Amino acid sequence: ENISKILKLWREKGWTVIYIQHISDKSGSLFYPKNEGVAIKEIVKPMDKEVIITKKVNSSFIGTNLEELLKANDITTVVITGLTTPHCVSTTTRMSGNLGFDTYLISDATAAFGMRDQNDTYYDAETIHNISLATLHDEFATILTTDQLINDFIKTN
Repeated sequence: ENISKILKLWREKGWTVIYIQHISDKSGSLFYPKNEGVAIKEIVKPMDKEVIITKKVNSSFIGTNLEELLKANDITTVVITGLTTPHCVSTTTRMSGNLGFDTYLISDATAAFGMRDQNDTYYDAETIHNISLATLHDEFATILTTDQLINDFIKTN
């Protein structure tokens, strides 16, 4: 729902929206083209002229033309939403910051799943999400909520 709010605002302002869709070559993967998990949810469905870039690894910058597309359009600020915080979101955020883009990660427009570590210790989704955000904050990106983005950041830029 928060991604949908951000998309609505971006579209009203005529700002560039770029979708990144993870596609896998492995038939057992959630992201295999014939599997249900690959579909972009209806609530955030791309509009006709919005760009969809497909990727096969966690970073949206590796094996894609994302960096070139941003630079060709003089885009210096990147706002990141999506799934999952410790994987694609984190990797893309790190690369965006390292490549010199002014990067913002929207904390309540991303999410994580619970997971087990190498010692079989389970960490719940909220812990994974929060630690992922903490590792990115002020190092690779500015972390904002949807409301902070809409009410504070947008009004001052």
